[in-house]
Amino acid sequence: MFTTSRLLRWFLLGAMTLAPSLVLADEQFIPIPSYRTGPYGGGGSAIFGGMIDYYNLINERDGGVNGVRLVWEECETEYRTPKAVACYEQLKHKGEKGASLFQFVSTGATYAVLERAREDRIPLLSIGYGRTDSADGRVFPYVFPLVTTYWSQNSAKIRFIGLQEGGMDKLRGKVIVNLHHGSGYGRETIPILDKQAHLYGFKVVHIEVPHPGTEQQSQWLKIRRLQPDWVILRGWGVMNPTALKTAFQSGFPRDRIVGVWFAGAEEDVEPAGEAAIGFVAAGFHPGGDGFPVHADLRRYIYEAGRGDLEDDSRFGSVYYNRGLITAMISVEGIRTAQARFGERTLSGEEIRWGFENLRLTEEDLARLGFKGLAQSLEVSCADHEGGGAVMFSRWDGSKWVQLTDWIEADKELVRPMIEASAARYAEEHGITPRDCSGG
Repeated sequence: MFTTSRLLRWFLLGAMTLAPSLVLADEQFIPIPSYRTGPYGGGGSAIFGGMIDYYNLINERDGGVNGVRLVWEECETEYRTPKAVACYEQLKHKGEKGASLFQFVSTGATYAVLERAREDRIPLLSIGYGRTDSADGRVFPYVFPLVTTYWSQNSAKIRFIGLQEGGMDKLRGKVIVNLHHGSGYGRETIPILDKQAHLYGFKVVHIEVPHPGTEQQSQWLKIRRLQPDWVILRGWGVMNPTALKTAFQSGFPRDRIVGVWFAGAEEDVEPAGEAAIGFVAAGFHPGGDGFPVHADLRRYIYEAGRGDLEDDSRFGSVYYNRGLITAMISVEGIRTAQARFGERTLSGEEIRWGFENLRLTEEDLARLGFKGLAQSLEVSCADHEGGGAVMFSRWDGSKWVQLTDWIEADKELVRPMIEASAARYAEEHGITPRDCSGG
């Protein structure tokens, strides 16, 4: 066992989370606007725990990023957009050269600070979430919806459903319900679902669940009346197990429910018990603690009593691994920027260049201990997504069982939608898109 109390952990990590007045020139400050409380605290605490553990690993195993140690400060947002914006303002100028980047793990917060980040020249990461059209780096030079966007995910999700039906042509005449969270995150995929419904001839019905999602009787009554062929669960936090339990009570088969990756973790299914068995969810990475990076985390962090998790069982969980991937990409963006600007404390503008020129090959992932855990990336001036592939897994009552290899996004469908939406945003906000013809 390698559990420490939060009080002891804070004491041990105190030297690494320095006050801004103590941040030295050879240290890179990373703000962490986290949420460990409230209806979304279960997922948040695992994600941010994974991020902090990886930053600690870089310091303890490697001595920092090429000798530049990482320092950070958490700011509790409770997954509330106004609090997230306040955390942004509180943390953006800390550190010798200001914030390196922001990563909210919140679509609402990401939307809210888009233009602030542009003005402040701070890269805004939204790995696997956020505003999909920000993948067009010509219009959104400071925003990076890396790995895969919600629209890419949804194109793969409909492909997956088509495979289950025996082919995309078999979708014609089907009814698919989009049961979504009542937020910007929840509504993000409505445009592409409508487009896909028109393209493939199925009917999509959008049903919203108000925050936080603990009451869904009326929504599932409507679903029972509709008798859809499939339900897409676009939930978050307590909404997910509530949906699965209510579906079970309504007699709707869980193997006809396909979740977003923020419905596809242990925290989303374990509270639902047997009602979750058979549920399928998308993902851009697997769970499990058998990857080389986990061995290093045990050796350098948890055996030394410096782990962020209070519950050992969450080590290697889906959300914990998401935090590791998020932190790894953040570190590699900084490392890429150092190759151009020097092995020193960098500004947000310099790190933005690092993300825009980030390349992670399979060989790189193997060297970092992430082979099989994360997908390769190639980011460019115009393409701030860099990946796009999706896998699907089924919950068997005790673990997630992978059903598919990587399913590529339908880029021929998604990219024109991204560019059209980004162009409208540019026109509305008086933005002249960058010329990315040089790279």
